[in-house]
Amino acid sequence: MGAAVMRVLALAAAALALAAPAAHAEGKWRSIFNGHNLDGWVPKLNHRPAGDNWRDTFVVHDGVLKVSYAQYGHFNDEYGHLIYNRPLKAYRLRLEYRFVDQPTPGAQAWAERNSGVMLHGQAPDAMGIDQPYPVSVEAQILGGKPGETRPTGNVCTPGTTVSIGGVPMKEHCRNSTSKTYQDGEWVKFEVEVHGSKSVRQYVNGELVMEYTDLHLAPAEYPVFKMDTTTPAGQALLARGAAPLDEGYISLQGESTPIEFRKIELMELPE
Repeated sequence: MGAAVMRVLALAAAALALAAPAAHAEGKWRSIFNGHNLDGWVPKLNHRPAGDNWRDTFVVHDGVLKVSYAQYGHFNDEYGHLIYNRPLKAYRLRLEYRFVDQPTPGAQAWAERNSGVMLHGQAPDAMGIDQPYPVSVEAQILGGKPGETRPTGNVCTPGTTVSIGGVPMKEHCRNSTSKTYQDGEWVKFEVEVHGSKSVRQYVNGELVMEYTDLHLAPAEYPVFKMDTTTPAGQALLARGAAPLDEGYISLQGESTPIEFRKIELMELPE
């Protein structure tokens, strides 16, 4: 092969390498929120199709991702999730959050200062129109009023089940060992996920919750209004109580304005 042909082939290979999307490096932190818009994320609000950011519930301003109810006169049950656009299995996720205002009129008492990071959730287009939550494991985020004891970094199980200390968790939510944090205070939250095997949750650098054995719980689907009539829902039912070893992460809105920033992901090699 002549030198000129080899040079042409080398240039073509280099061009292809530049055009191909870069693989995500395992073991390195990378930002998954660009600070400018919702690129890479899909909104899904109750009673709305995936991709419909109804009433601008999720907005970006000055590098901060906000769950906003500025265009809501009254909150009914428009629970929302902003879903990262690809599934994950083993990873670390870290971010900062803060509650910034009073709950929207009409909010349920339990939903005040209540949000979450959903783990191993359904794809946006697998959720039904009238499905308020994805089947997932929720790393619950809570804020407290002055004088109130209300830990954050808890675990909840919409349509799923986990074990704590080797014992299956019977209740829907279990409190962590964290402190209570007030409105306006930025809180650092990190979660480390290893498929269906284990999850560890950290608040301001302290381990506050650890659980194992993540599984689907079909008997819970009606409780949380999971739509099992669609092809995606039927496929989920067919899995039975299978281990829940991968899925989508999402940020939750449940009626109280909350802000997120510095959202970073590290994918793990397992």
